[in-house]
Amino acid sequence: MNGLVGTTKLGLNPLSWYLTVDGYRPELAPPTAEIYRQIREAGFGAVPADPPGQMTTDEFGELLSSSGLVPAPGYFSAAFSKSAGLPEVIERARRRAKQHVQLGLDRIFIAEEFPDPARLSSPAIGTGHQRERLSTIIQNLRLVAGAMVEEGVTPCLHQHVGTLVETPEETEAVLAGIEPDLLLLGADTGHLAWAGADPAEFIRKYSDRIGAVHLKDVHLDVAQAGRASGEDYWVISNHHIWTEPGRGDVQFDGVLGALAGFDGWFIVEVDVPDQPTPAQTAAVSWDWCQAHLSRRPRTGQ
Repeated sequence: MNGLVGTTKLGLNPLSWYLTVDGYRPELAPPTAEIYRQIREAGFGAVPADPPGQMTTDEFGELLSSSGLVPAPGYFSAAFSKSAGLPEVIERARRRAKQHVQLGLDRIFIAEEFPDPARLSSPAIGTGHQRERLSTIIQNLRLVAGAMVEEGVTPCLHQHVGTLVETPEETEAVLAGIEPDLLLLGADTGHLAWAGADPAEFIRKYSDRIGAVHLKDVHLDVAQAGRASGEDYWVISNHHIWTEPGRGDVQFDGVLGALAGFDGWFIVEVDVPDQPTPAQTAAVSWDWCQAHLSRRPRTGQ
């Protein structure tokens, strides 16, 4: 198994095994090897390069190999809004970048730390936006990104509801403030949609800067109801705002059309499963990927 659907690099994030309607419950999840077995059995050939616990890079590589999987871009986050402790963040970023290089990867998702308390309470609307704070994020993220690039890995900005880089406007400001050779866009279709963007239009605007993609679908009626009733991020999430690709409101035909020239990694994410079990969520997601990614439009075709 090489992590491909046709010629498309594709992985699945195992978050669905850890997130439940009762919150993050890793103690209820089966062992990592069993999760990977279920992911492989569903059809996926890759998972993000985020070694669990204190597992070394070599141990993680051996676990992937024994599970029939390969590594896909992982995730790095930090409180870029805070300059105190930045040297430690840079060193931690270097270690993650070196780990990715050791695993054969040259991309990683990067995000502002989750959650921001105010935005957790009132998600997806840019609560408490501060221009100066965003400028600090840009300045510090640029330094961290530069350190990762020096190690051979280009970070891809992951805009995420519940963080201080949440709205389309904030995402665009960060991209405008950091050079493309230091920071690409790790577009997340679900978080874009929840924050009010049209994912296809947003991705098309930055089509020459896409470094990796999270395929995430969203029930916008759940988002709207949660906003109307003042629910926080976790309550809305536990009401199944997230769903398997093709079962929500993201217009993936437009998204895949905007990505016609993209040859990097797609990572499917669902968070709280919208099927009875995480394994069923993986199977439903795989079926959609087989039907759509293997025949997605390509530049020049």
